[in-house]
Parts: sequence; C-alpha cells; structure tokens
Amino acid sequence: MAKILKRERLVPNVHVIEVEAPEIVRKCQPGQFVIIMPDKKGERIPLTVADWDKKKGSITSVFLVVGTSTHKLAELKAGDDIPVFVGPLGKPSEIEKFGTVLVAGGCFGIAAIYPIARALKQKGNKVITLIDVKANYLLYWEEKLRAVSDQFHVSSRDSFYDCKEYIPHTLESLLKKEKKIARIHSIGCTYLMYTCAEATRPYEIQTLVSLNPIMVDGTGMCGACRVTVGGKTKFACVDGPDFDGHLVDWDELFMRRKSYFDDEIHSMCYWEKKNFP
Repeated sequence: MAKILKRERLVPNVHVIEVEAPEIVRKCQPGQFVIIMPDKKGERIPLTVADWDKKKGSITSVFLVVGTSTHKLAELKAGDDIPVFVGPLGKPSEIEKFGTVLVAGGCFGIAAIYPIARALKQKGNKVITLIDVKANYLLYWEEKLRAVSDQFHVSSRDSFYDCKEYIPHTLESLLKKEKKIARIHSIGCTYLMYTCAEATRPYEIQTLVSLNPIMVDGTGMCGACRVTVGGKTKFACVDGPDFDGHLVDWDELFMRRKSYFDDEIHSMCYWEKKNFP
C-alpha cells in the first residue's frame, strides 16, 4: 500500500497526485514513469513522473481523466491508500550539455516535461519551453516552467498568449528563429508528439517523444506496449519511453491506441451507472 499525500484538480479534467514513495524517490530520474492502481480491481495506469521531493519521500504525477480507472483515481483524496504504486520504470531521458534544447508539451505533458527541462537547465543548456493549450485557463505550472526556461512560449487557441496557432506552426517559427537548436523533447497526446516530429523532420533535428501506448505490467513481459521504431519492434516500458520521433511508425501507434476503445466506453458506462444511478 502507498499513501496519497495530495490529489487535486489543476485545470478542468487534469489532476495532480502526490504519493508517499521514499524507495522510488531515491532512484527516480527525469523521463521515467510509475504505475498506479486506484483500487484492487482497477487497471494499471502508467504515469510519467512530473516531480519528486526527496525530503518528503514523495512522487508527483499529473494525469488526464479519460476512462474508468482515471475517474476512480480522480475520486481519491489525501490520506487514502492505493494498492499498487511501483517504479521508477523505463529508461531515464538523456541529460547532457547539448547547447540549445526545446521542450514541448501539452495537456498532462506540460507537467511531464518539467523534470526534463529542469535537468537540462542544470546541465547548462539554453532551454526553450513551448506549451500548447486550447485556452488560457488550461495552462498550469507556468511559474515552475518559467523558472527553468530561458524562453517560455505558449500557443493558445483563444489568442490569450503570444500565439494562437497549433503547436507545429509555432514550433516551425521557433526553428527558423533559433538556428542552433540541438534537440527537441516532446510530451503529450499522441497527435501532439506526431505533429512535433513531422514539423522538425525537414530540419533533421533529433526529436525525442515519450510514447504512452497501452501498458499492463510495465516490465516488458506482457508485450502490450510494443511499438515499431526504425522498422524494429520495441517495448515502450523497457526500451523507452523516449524514442526518436522521426523513426516511430505513427500509423501503427494510432491504430493500436484504438484497440480497446469500445471496451473503455462500456466500462465507463457501467461504472457511472453503478456509482451515479
């Protein structure tokens, strides 16, 4: 059992959860993830580590409420125990002195890129942060990200910030302006990462994406998270989650993410009928 220290809504449909996990904190590095179960009957949910506190011995993650298990997770509160909280899993992101690095995130990825940006900044890199939101009220952790960024840009469709274009257009503008970007990290929904990778392809800038396919055990045993990268089968949980976005078979990944769509809808309908008659 692990104890929840905090669970609150950051913005509509996006929640932060902080869990007491001193053993995980000791080994946690940027880019890794944990697996959590909201109850004994819930599925195992992989969540990218967004922050950690070694003094408190806690791990923080941010999640989007989309299905039954994440709805259950959003119902929990501080003091509740959860049956499964394991990690850190996956390979850490490569953190070196590269020069100028751009990190791009949207939705839950806004929090997920934070430890990567922080570590890159600590290594002496120039960090450019690009955030994508549909509206200004969906932006969170702005102060935290600004503190580790040399430049901070937001693409918001309501024109509240400096750009109303979708993220690939803003990214292309930055690539033309900043001639010496060494690499790019992109985290968010599959479509956001795909469009970022396609936007950078003509510039031949290494673009790393944190893949989040369907996952069960998180240790490479089940094979559910397999993806094709560079024509070879990889497992996101043990070979990733970071991969070269220019080598990912995106068509296959989009198709696999829809595999259980109908089952997820039936599960959600059953849970809502049972708990909210």
